[in-house]
Amino acid sequence: MRAAALYGVLGPLSLSLAMSALLATPATGRPLAASAARAATTAATTGSAPAPAGAAGGPLAAPAALATRSATAATAVPAWSGSPAPAALGATPPGGAAAARGVALAARRAAERGITFRRCPRAEALAAPITCGKVSVPLDYTRPRGKHITLTVSRVRATGPTARHQGALIYNPGGPGASGMAFPEHAAEDTFRRVAAAYDFVGYAPRGVGRSAPLSCQRPSAYAKAPTSSPPHPTAAFKRRLVARARAYVRGCQRRSGSALAHYTTLNNARDLEVLRAALGQRRLTFVGASYGTYYGAVYATLFPGRVRRMVFDSVVDPSPWKIWYRDNLDQSVAFERRWRDWHRWVARHHAVYHLGATADRVLASYEKARRRLGRKPAGGVVGTAQLKNAFLRTGYNDAYWDPAARALAAYLRGDSEPLVALAAPDPAQAAAEENGNAVYTAVECNDAPWPRAWATWDRDNTALARRAPFETWDNVAMNLPCAFWPLKQGRPLDLGDMEAVGPRKGRAVAPPVLLLSAERDAATPYAGAKELWRRLPGSSLVTERKAGTHGLWGGPNDCVNRHVDTYLLTGRTPGRSAFCAPRPEPEPLPEPAPLPESGKQPAALPGTP
Repeated sequence: MRAAALYGVLGPLSLSLAMSALLATPATGRPLAASAARAATTAATTGSAPAPAGAAGGPLAAPAALATRSATAATAVPAWSGSPAPAALGATPPGGAAAARGVALAARRAAERGITFRRCPRAEALAAPITCGKVSVPLDYTRPRGKHITLTVSRVRATGPTARHQGALIYNPGGPGASGMAFPEHAAEDTFRRVAAAYDFVGYAPRGVGRSAPLSCQRPSAYAKAPTSSPPHPTAAFKRRLVARARAYVRGCQRRSGSALAHYTTLNNARDLEVLRAALGQRRLTFVGASYGTYYGAVYATLFPGRVRRMVFDSVVDPSPWKIWYRDNLDQSVAFERRWRDWHRWVARHHAVYHLGATADRVLASYEKARRRLGRKPAGGVVGTAQLKNAFLRTGYNDAYWDPAARALAAYLRGDSEPLVALAAPDPAQAAAEENGNAVYTAVECNDAPWPRAWATWDRDNTALARRAPFETWDNVAMNLPCAFWPLKQGRPLDLGDMEAVGPRKGRAVAPPVLLLSAERDAATPYAGAKELWRRLPGSSLVTERKAGTHGLWGGPNDCVNRHVDTYLLTGRTPGRSAFCAPRPEPEPLPEPAPLPESGKQPAALPGTP
């Protein structure tokens, strides 16, 4: 699935997890993990779907179930006949006792060695007082004395009095495939001031991402090729090309990554987090995860409940094991369609400003007019229908894109293509990072869980779905289709909350209450997923932003949400089993064009895809 800005991508949970779930951004409009957001939006340039928290969080992509959907509405999207039976899910994690021993050994060694923080390398673009270091983790936890890989880590020290320091706060923006290295930069912002006074802000690049044993599946120039096409109802010939491209992509992953490819999984991301905790000298973990980061954070809490201190899960991936990740992506496509209609209605209410139509249907007709025109002649030679789709998918991640998208569309239909090119053209300077994010998204989601192996299943499910949710459906297929041809053994997702799956009951620790954040109309990680994790984690507290849909809540303009997070991180107190916050104000048309949000030209995943 995909996600978005301080957030990453879920492609489904994308990059779908498009990534992150690909875009996850703090509500401020400034990404905690801008690189993740960029990865999510560029998925469209390759014809892939934007991402899950995380695929679910076609991490970088996030699932998209309707917020109003009831538990009995699970048939709202096509059922996958190849879904594993519930009895087959939630088995003991791959590696079992051997992996558990490997984690314990790696954590002890990391605690002894610690992390040496120095000036950050130029490649990280992080200035003092932020410092950077490295931590070594086993590639394969069942062989902890075998090959190790190095994860990059960033940190800025707490700003308040030493007597009030509470240790390290680790952040992950989602994906899979998003980097949290830029997180310490947010410590200087007013929104995070109180928390930054008490905690060291720590970011890191998960395995495979950035300079942390980076994965690659194709040449960046090929990944960023433009213009490309993205038909809402593809022909048989186009579908054959999708299949051929997915098979070629898988071959590239194997060729470029070799045997290491099998070890890029959510389980290993959670194990790496345990080693990072130990290396930082923390007895217990304080963690904020967005989009896909909520899923692997919940996996961590299941595997290491006694190591949890405080956890915030922002924009929650649906963790149901039978949804990871194929069905999460189907749900996400449904949810993006609803959020897409929200934008149509908003633009129609401001017809006097944009002149795109006084009704939602007329606004959609204006978009379709532009799409047909770009199909005949790409704007600036680089913006085709896939680039258009990718750019406008951002309106589903963050309200900050509503005005820029409407202005660019209106200008293009008047004959001025420059604003649309500025909004939608791929950035060559980001091609390598975006290709890397997509590779990680693909490896994690494909390794994590069973996917339909028959193209006929994908075609049947998504052809039916696209009749009522055409906006994102086939892009999501394109992003995740490599999983149909994945050559490696695929895992079985943990049944989160079922502690019998990970060890004996006797003497087992219980994780303290965690705080969940979710917007009712979030498209990347639909609200139903937050309610599902809330149900599975006893003692957890769910904070809901009503009637809102921006992906990633912490650090945004909703003071009610931010107060709940500050109180929890600073005192450990939750607002009870649930709390509700009024929605943020809808955006207003600006008197003149404004700069794009710092999340870049870009879905997975600020803090906060599946």
